[in-house]
Amino acid sequence: MKKKDLRELRDLSPEELARREVELREELFVLMMRRGASQLENPKRLWAIRKDVARILTVLGEKNKGAAAAAPSEV
Repeated sequence: MKKKDLRELRDLSPEELARREVELREELFVLMMRRGASQLENPKRLWAIRKDVARILTVLGEKNKGAAAAAPSEV
């Protein structure tokens, strides 16, 4: 994923990011099953998907942290 793609991730809403994470995790599951059956065509795709999921989780964390900081605290 390039910096351009990371900027696009930051522009997405939390719901869209969560949906994208689910899609990637489903793809990762399928690829892991294929790896177990020795039918995996591109082993580097597993690495790339795990990195993409981590990036999505990072962006979600940034958004949650920003929302918590913007909310007024109760005393």
